[in-house]
Formats: sequence, structure tokens, C-alpha cells
Amino acid sequence: MNSDDIPAGFRFSGIASGIKKTGKLDLGLIVSDCPADCAGVFTRNKVIAAPLILTKPRVAKGKCQAILVNSGNANACTGAEGLQVAETTLQLLAGELKIIDNLIAVASTGVIGELLPLEPFNAGIPKLVAGLSAVQAPTVAEAMKTTDAFSKVAAATEHGKQNYRILGLAKGAGMIHPNMATMLAFILTDAQVAPELLSAALQKAVQKSFNSITVDGDTSTNDMVLLLANGAADSSMIQPDTLEAEKFSQHLERVLLDLAKMIVRDGEGATKLVQIRVVGAKNEDSARIAARSVATSALVKTAFFGEDANWGRIIAAVGYSGIDVDPNMIDISFNHIPVAVNGLAAGAEQEAKATVVLQQDEFIVTINLHSGPAESSYYTSDLNYEYVKINADYRT
Repeated sequence: MNSDDIPAGFRFSGIASGIKKTGKLDLGLIVSDCPADCAGVFTRNKVIAAPLILTKPRVAKGKCQAILVNSGNANACTGAEGLQVAETTLQLLAGELKIIDNLIAVASTGVIGELLPLEPFNAGIPKLVAGLSAVQAPTVAEAMKTTDAFSKVAAATEHGKQNYRILGLAKGAGMIHPNMATMLAFILTDAQVAPELLSAALQKAVQKSFNSITVDGDTSTNDMVLLLANGAADSSMIQPDTLEAEKFSQHLERVLLDLAKMIVRDGEGATKLVQIRVVGAKNEDSARIAARSVATSALVKTAFFGEDANWGRIIAAVGYSGIDVDPNMIDISFNHIPVAVNGLAAGAEQEAKATVVLQQDEFIVTINLHSGPAESSYYTSDLNYEYVKINADYRT
């Protein structure tokens, strides 16, 4: 990330407040110089954390000026006391920024079921506000991390009839599964975007990115993606159903997909990023269901770790996905190496070539159903011993 990636009118701050026992950065703040139009997508888990209870209705009103995020504690399953802590942090920040608390979104990530202490916020919020700067975006990306091995940042810039920037910050490495899973993403743009376009573009981009990845099949209580557009760039309003709207949507989709791939690449214990691409499906829903079934299969994912071109596990996952499919027409390939044709093995020589493909850090599994024109992709990782170790030791 460099200064050219930062949208105009946004400032950032990140500190170590003491929430994490390690002393690492754990409290971040993003502030727009003016109230921004906003849209959000949130977890579909029926158990939702206190920050989401407060943030969802605020985002629904369409305006946001600040995002306060902490890591190290999810403030989930903490009852009325946890909700009161979240409300108090809102009020503390509103007082420091001199804005109404309805313009503030709060987000938390970390251990579930432990009460979030208020003391780090009492001392930390004034420090956060005092440290706000356009060049401090990396500290927010760092403060969002839990088991993440690296910060996740992606950016896009449009130069032409419209001039604007899009910046995305995300976190996530475990509990990653569709419908938003333990991940947070904050997308910021200085473009001026019609509110109805903002929401529609975000929904579409999330479906193609964060809702098309899996690491371990778990869906968290705290996930959210927020998109803020403050209109600070020198550009006119981007309206729906225009060429400029299409360009904005494409930039947004690219930023979110880049972030989503980073999350899979950083999956706890992951060594490989794998695209599961289903083509030749009757419709997109069928393609998506089949791709998801393969991507979430523990047997498939462990085979990836073992660099075993075990296409039988893949075709089995397609078969139990629930879609209408003819097994005698399924082709499977690793990159461009066919290992199954018409539901039968392509031979030992092809499988040996495919094993070489599996030794790579990234590769594509293509599954052709030969039953229609539709396709869909999912992104997944391998599954290995390190995942068990990380999660077995998570609270110790």
C-alpha cells in the first residue's frame, strides 16, 4: 500500500490497547472527513455479536462516518453486559470525534464468550483520535488481525471520465465459509456513488468473493463487510445502469476478490490456494452448489495437502451436492491436465502429470458437467496438521 492508494477524505489510526495479551495492535479507527454513504453485508449466523446488533441498524440508515474495530475479543455471547460495553465505546468515540453515535460502526473479532473489557477503550480512544492520519491505514489493517499471518490490503484506481480510488482492508484466516465468515472487510472510496448502486454493487461483489471462499466450513458470529463512499474525489455522481457504474462495479469486485483470495491463502495452516471451477452446469445455482460441495470437502482438501490427484473424492463431492448431474458425463482436470473423462479415469500417466500440478502453491480444478452453459467458482485451501494445532491452542 502506498499513499496513492488512499482515497481522499479518509484518516486512520491503530494502537495496542491491551486487549490482546501479546501487546500487538488490537484497536483501529477509520474516519471520513464527512458522513459517507454506506452499505453493508453481515453474517447469516443466527448467533450475532454485540457489535453487529448495534452496527446493522446504523448502516441500514445509509450513512457512516467512522468505523471502530478491535481484535482479540469478539464481544459475542456476552449478553446485555457485552451490548452495554459496545454502546459505551460508541458513545466514547462519538464524544471524541464530536459526531453523533449513529454515524459510527463498531466491529470486533476474536475469542467468543469472553466479556470485552472497557478499560482499553477508555484509554485507547483518545489516543486513536489523536493519531488519525491518512498514512496510518496499515496500522488499522494490522490491528484487525487475529490468527492472520499477514495484513490484507487491496486497491483500485479509476482515471478517466471519473477519477477515484477504492481501498479495501480485511482480516480472516479461520472460520471462513460462505455467507460471511469470521472475516471483516472495510471498503473505502472517494467516489460519489448513488446509494442504490452502492448497495447493489456491494451485494454482487460479495457474492463473487467473500461468499465464494472456504477454509474450514465454519461461519462466524461477527462477520461484516462495510462499504463507505464519501464523494471526496473530483468526480460526478455515478448513477446505476451506466458505463461508469459498470466500471465501478468491476473495480469493486476486483478489490473484494483480491482480498478474498488473500484470506484463503492465509487460511490457518494453508499451503495452497485452489480455485474450484464448475462449468457446463444447467444454471449458475447448480454450478455454485457443486463448486461449494467440492471446496468444503475435508477429504478433498486433505488430498490437496497430500498432493494427491484423487479425483474420486472430487466426483463424489459433486454427486452428493444435491444437483441433478449425469456422472457419466463429468470431466475433471487439474489446470489443463485431465484426470477423469466421462466419469472414468484418464489413466495413470495423466494422474502423474496432475500430481506435479498439485505441488504448486496455486492451481485450478475444473469440473465440466456437460449439462448446460453456466459456471461458477469457489476458492478453497488445503487442510493440514497445522490447522488442528492452531485451533486446538487458540485460547491457551
